[in-house]
Amino acid sequence: MNEVVSSASSPVPRGLTPGVPLRRDIGIKRRYAAERRFRAYGMAAVTFGLVFLVILVSTVARHGYTAFVQTSIALPVEFTEKVIDPAGKRGSDPKVLIAANYPVLIRDALTKALGIDPSNRALVREAMEMVSDGARIALRDKVLADPSVIGKTVKVTFLASANIDSANKGQIDLTADEKDRKVSDQQLAWMRQLAATGALHKAFNTGLFLSGNSSRPEAAGLGVALIGSFYLMLTVLVLALPVGVAASIYLEEFAPKNRLTDLIEVNINNLAAVPSIVYGLLGLSVFINFMGLPRSASLVGGLVLSLMTLPMIIIATRSALRAVPPSIRSAALGLGASRMQVVFHHVLPLAMPGILTGTILGLAHALGETAPLLLIGMVAFVANYPAGPLDPSTALPVQIYMWASEAERAFVERTSGAIIVLLFFLVAMNIGAILLRRRFERRW
Repeated sequence: MNEVVSSASSPVPRGLTPGVPLRRDIGIKRRYAAERRFRAYGMAAVTFGLVFLVILVSTVARHGYTAFVQTSIALPVEFTEKVIDPAGKRGSDPKVLIAANYPVLIRDALTKALGIDPSNRALVREAMEMVSDGARIALRDKVLADPSVIGKTVKVTFLASANIDSANKGQIDLTADEKDRKVSDQQLAWMRQLAATGALHKAFNTGLFLSGNSSRPEAAGLGVALIGSFYLMLTVLVLALPVGVAASIYLEEFAPKNRLTDLIEVNINNLAAVPSIVYGLLGLSVFINFMGLPRSASLVGGLVLSLMTLPMIIIATRSALRAVPPSIRSAALGLGASRMQVVFHHVLPLAMPGILTGTILGLAHALGETAPLLLIGMVAFVANYPAGPLDPSTALPVQIYMWASEAERAFVERTSGAIIVLLFFLVAMNIGAILLRRRFERRW
């Protein structure tokens, strides 16, 4: 007769207690739980970063998209000869056209369009506040460009003042009490009157990209900053790229491995982590104080940014050169190629995608730098286009800093609009780097 042995009376391995899971199973469960926690932490970190990125971009876009449109007022202006050239001397003295009393022409055009009594100085003054102070300059330039308009009535489009522009874009609470806003009830009535006739309208703000800096928000633009940034990037590209690539090729392919090259590599890595303001101090002391180069010049800014970008290009280029398999070098040497031919005919073309990617990312990093440019004087107020890299200019990040420091409410819109333009260039450069890498990348 067979005996039946219960599971409770079955032998238990040494070191284990009946009814308790194996230690191996406990370890596996703990490992799986740790992996799940790590994934949750990673997703939380990514979500946290994306939330703040969305908040940042949406805030900038909400405050800055209106900077790409501008309110204008079109008025028929009578270029009265008695006002512009009462003595009839414009043929013998062209300075007469420059010194003419153009605000009188604007005043007459406004009083006629709004039906204001010219003798009511309070209303005339209030109406003149609706037009930008730069309107007289626009009339002067028009007369200087075409003196035949004198004696004629021509429709001219003026920029609206910053307060009228903000009110027309809905940036001013028009339901507030009149004493709590910068636009009066009378000006609001005139705005509706001009809008009904089509004289007051919004159009694309070309001045944001073509005009220079100005103390008037409605006339301020990024033209000088864009040209200055172009000169900066051109200087960095001409200086940092060839020097960085040449140094990388020597250190990676030709330099002997000894203490000196190890010291150079360590210093290059350390220079890549040096704060940018230190490079600004270096540029101030060397390029301006010692070499005597002009302050606020884009050439000096390009030299400073070249020093700052050079370690990044060297590190990226060396990484690209290391990514080329050693078999390429061995095969070329086995076929009788010289060391120079191996590097320049085989290794360098294969590493070029990584070099271009690192260069573009370095340029994008340099484009967004502000601190070193402030120290070399590129924060100066520049209203005219620079004719060359030695002329005073500014850059996009510095222009953003300057507008953000202004007390005028309308400059908030200009600041956010300039940030959008800068982000567009940075995103475009990063996308270009990604496309270059995907286009030319080879997998070994």
